[in-house]
Amino acid sequence: MKKIAILGSTGSIGTQTLDIVREQGDIRVTALAAGGNIALLERQIREFGPALVSVWEEEKAKELRIKTKDLHVRVVSGMDGLLEVAAEPESEILVTAIVGMLGIRPTIAAIRAKKAIALANKETLVTAGHIIMPMAAEYQVPILPVDSEHSAIFQSIQGAGGNPIEKILLTASGGPFRGKTLAELEQIQVEDALKHPNWNMGKKITIDSSTMVNKGLEVMEAKWLFGVEPKQIQVLVHPQSVVHSAVEYEDGAVIAQLGVPDMRLPIQYALYYPKRRGLSGKRLDLFETANLSFEKPDMEVFRGLALAYEAMRRGGNIPTAFNAANERAVALFLDRKIRYLDIPETIAACMEHTAFVKHPDVEEILQTERETYEYIDTIYENK
Repeated sequence: MKKIAILGSTGSIGTQTLDIVREQGDIRVTALAAGGNIALLERQIREFGPALVSVWEEEKAKELRIKTKDLHVRVVSGMDGLLEVAAEPESEILVTAIVGMLGIRPTIAAIRAKKAIALANKETLVTAGHIIMPMAAEYQVPILPVDSEHSAIFQSIQGAGGNPIEKILLTASGGPFRGKTLAELEQIQVEDALKHPNWNMGKKITIDSSTMVNKGLEVMEAKWLFGVEPKQIQVLVHPQSVVHSAVEYEDGAVIAQLGVPDMRLPIQYALYYPKRRGLSGKRLDLFETANLSFEKPDMEVFRGLALAYEAMRRGGNIPTAFNAANERAVALFLDRKIRYLDIPETIAACMEHTAFVKHPDVEEILQTERETYEYIDTIYENK
């Protein structure tokens, strides 16, 4: 019986993780953490019976305590609550599925408690990879990627016998605006950007996919996960989303992982690694797929991807500025306060404005985040 804790249980990755728990029947959920959807969280508590639950706001935690007073569950809140869930004594694996740099401190706490990390929080490695990866090595804790692309790379290096990676081929669907010009993107509205052609995801990541900022975050994450340099990571636009990513070795061999677009597969692979389990759902039919196509990404139209490579090359706290600027800009766009193309413009401005710190610690990372948010407020306060 595996025992897991989940950060972000009411989000897309969290709910699909619980789908796997429900289907497999040999995983016990010991702790859950969620943002503000306490109606869904209460249903999860009643179904899966965790002993510990965290809600971000104390007021909502109080409300949940009343709703679950008939159950044997302890409800905590805030960052202290997240840290408690991350290090919950009974769990073996922590699924980190919360969005943003909020995931850094809980991930560190889990590593110190020697929990395996099923990582679905890109921002943790994007901003703090230089801290997280050496710490995971020190504590001998596996970092098991949950993103479909990173899981595909991880699967493609199994059995490599220690042979070095020549190149990572990181695939991207291209999102809903593949092939469009900058002029066409001028009029994009929120509803347009939320229509992803292949994947069913949360709002923020769907917008990130449309701008290709998400792919930029994945490039930065891949650098830390697989110990490669920026020049070794090549992004390929692959509209069918069948090849989830591939690895090229020094002899020219390319090994890829293929499958239908279903996030449950990489989640389940991380939970049961190195074993595979049966999984319900559609199977890949190459006769039905017929054609697989690949294109170079347009770095001028999708400037967010180019800015990600720049942030990765500059290093230090610049990836934090990139990530924080994108988070705030996407939130402003979803609130219809800025235009679609203001997102990459905001990222570029914040990267330029940020005072460089070469080896930021956690507090300096979070300070960069705060300063980036403050700078964005000054940019748009009169608009």
